[in-house]
Amino acid sequence: MKNIGLFVNTTKREAIACTEAAARITREKGMNCYVSPEVYALFSAETKKLVEAHEYSHFDKYVDAIVSFGGDGTMLGAAKEFLTAELPIMGVNLGKLGFLAEYSVKELEDGFNALLKGDFIIEDRTILETKVNNTMLYALNDFVIHKRDFARMITIDAVIDNVPVAEYHADGLIIATPTGSTAYSLSSGGPIIAPNCHVIVLTPVSPHSLNMRPLVIPDTLEITLTTGTESGITSLVADGQHLTPLEPQERVVIRKSERVVKLLKRVENSYYDLLKNKLLWSIHAKQ
Repeated sequence: MKNIGLFVNTTKREAIACTEAAARITREKGMNCYVSPEVYALFSAETKKLVEAHEYSHFDKYVDAIVSFGGDGTMLGAAKEFLTAELPIMGVNLGKLGFLAEYSVKELEDGFNALLKGDFIIEDRTILETKVNNTMLYALNDFVIHKRDFARMITIDAVIDNVPVAEYHADGLIIATPTGSTAYSLSSGGPIIAPNCHVIVLTPVSPHSLNMRPLVIPDTLEITLTTGTESGITSLVADGQHLTPLEPQERVVIRKSERVVKLLKRVENSYYDLLKNKLLWSIHAKQ
């Protein structure tokens, strides 16, 4: 892969500096580098000579792969931006934990060497979809229905393939993919699910009953959620980035999408190596 598009969290100075370093590396390796006009405007005069500026909507005409600079949130933004283009995405982690963006800044050149040599694997990651107010929404990590009034809980009726399953009384409900199982769902007590599993997990947020537990179901099933009668207190959030207010008793139907997000991963590392490194499972307590 010689034609590389850079996707950047422009709110982070470190991300811009790292992207400029990436532009220099790509030129040294005989690769072509593309950025958006907004990112181009932030570059130094010297760096501008090393890149081409095009709108993200045109990247599919020029680019073989996307390199994302930021944290997992930036990766989610890249996944949304290039969903229809189906461009594979590699993440350089400038955030804290980074389950999606697994290359560090120190490994930047290694990452570009891998792209140039084809020394990587491409993983297809499941995404979820729903349609609200005639707008199709997608989520690589999760959809969350949560309360907007902090003083009250909410009620959500869950029906799975036309079978009533539960009435959740909680602060919210997370519907997560295997990729999203290590995000909000995990912090709310949900299970860690390997990304090649074909499942969806429903994880209640602070349920008001100890009987309400995370539920793992096949991703071939359709989930219908209906909010309670409390007026104007719930929202649907896609990947923590897109918020849609929900009306009382509004129905939200969530299913696995036919689309996928393609992630570029190291050949030498498995998902379980990632868990050990990120969650420190391999570190002895004394260390």
